[in-house]
Amino acid sequence: MTESPAPEPTSAAALLTDRTYETLKLAIFRNQLAPGTALSVPELARQLNVSRTPVREAVQRLIYEGLAKHVSHRGAQVSRVDIADLGELYVVRELLEGLAARLATERLDAAGLSTLRDIIADHECVLSDGADQAAHIELDIRFHRTIREIAGNPHLTAALEPIAGRSHLALHSLWRGAQAPRFALDEHTSIVDAMATGDPELAEQAARQHISRLRVRLSQATARDDPAGDEPSRRKFSLLVGDDVLADPKGREPQRARALGTAR
Repeated sequence: MTESPAPEPTSAAALLTDRTYETLKLAIFRNQLAPGTALSVPELARQLNVSRTPVREAVQRLIYEGLAKHVSHRGAQVSRVDIADLGELYVVRELLEGLAARLATERLDAAGLSTLRDIIADHECVLSDGADQAAHIELDIRFHRTIREIAGNPHLTAALEPIAGRSHLALHSLWRGAQAPRFALDEHTSIVDAMATGDPELAEQAARQHISRLRVRLSQATARDDPAGDEPSRRKFSLLVGDDVLADPKGREPQRARALGTAR
């Protein structure tokens, strides 16, 4: 008698880890977890109302992707913004984002184009309603991730996802420039317009130009003042995601944060 396969008991746990990771990553991009902030597993677990295991695993993923680091005898902390290092990172990102746009254009269908247009429209609404740093960052992330998904190359995604993540560390400092979000949206619009022509080379050029210009703006930006050295910051932080946005693990439409049952 053939036994039916046992259910996968870890699927729910893996999903919770994914969502915890995405929540922490978004908090870093928003500067809720500022550079140098100590990532206390017990405190994060308390605020997110989850056990320590998914938080511990999520922090390890952040370390692996360069968004956090482990300091001997001090534990994990959010990585500090190194403008010089990020400048070099953007050189690589320019090439990979260009390739992603090229491949996505070759596979682009009406549904994919509509999704990108919707993101552009949402972003325009955000900027028209006033400065909203969190929404700008989320839409920027969603735009580039959607292009990677349309491109459909898992190897490119694996290479680009951590690079894009680390490069987003400095977005809060770019926000100091009042025109930076508008520049980004205009350049995103140019990328979509180029993709809509069906010309992969034109799309690649638009994407590379966007990242190149972003790198220039980044070099002119000043990161927020943070304590010097590797001493982790013990500043208090609050992950008020209960009425906020919890990113979907696959990077599609954001969802209202209910699943983690965030403790206020």
